[in-house]
Amino acid sequence: MSDITTSTVGAAPAVHALSDIGGHLLAADELSRILGVTHADWARFALNWEDLKLDNFMADGGTYRYRRFGQYDLHPSSGAFSLLPHEPYRQESHVNPLNGGVDRMYEPLTDAFVTDPLLHELLVTLGRTFSAVDSTQRWNVKLHPYRITAGAEVGQPAPEGRHRDGVTFITSLLINRLNITGGESSVYSNEGELLLSTTLADPGDLLLGDDRRTLHSVTPIQPVDAGSPAHRDVLVIAYTAR
Repeated sequence: MSDITTSTVGAAPAVHALSDIGGHLLAADELSRILGVTHADWARFALNWEDLKLDNFMADGGTYRYRRFGQYDLHPSSGAFSLLPHEPYRQESHVNPLNGGVDRMYEPLTDAFVTDPLLHELLVTLGRTFSAVDSTQRWNVKLHPYRITAGAEVGQPAPEGRHRDGVTFITSLLINRLNITGGESSVYSNEGELLLSTTLADPGDLLLGDDRRTLHSVTPIQPVDAGSPAHRDVLVIAYTAR
């Protein structure tokens, strides 16, 4: 496991950007260097996205989103973390006007997912990065692995539009893009100023945002070849100070 000095120094540009404008794009090669992982590690981790389940709580009636859900308790200074008992995921309607206001019970993270060493490195490194921004020493960490499909039905990575998630820090990690166009991610200030815009393209590209100070959105995706499978796989991780 990366020690605390390596984690925070390696992510120094992210700490600076989050403290300044509230958002940062960390490229895949840089994240891989910080975590000490390889292309083979990303490929192994990506296999977990073949075992997601249809999201039956989409208020727009969409059948384009597959997911699981789980959460951890994390102490970044020591690197200690524990998987919390499985429970429903809930956002209130004022945070998520599309799907909020109800308890959403999703399938839990699989054993293969929660025991992957790449995930462990990622959770601790991000926790230490965010603690370097605001000195929080304990985090609730919610994990949302998503697959958004595109075909006859347009895929909507962010069907609620420009929004925040009601947490402290929010991240979006690209796992894979297959046969799609679109999926441009943007981060805005509370006043509506565009702070950054990018299309996550390589496995390991990571977008970070201070959810208290920014909003974010992702454009719809469509297939390049309508006759072939098309999807966008991401891991959204939300850190909330405890």
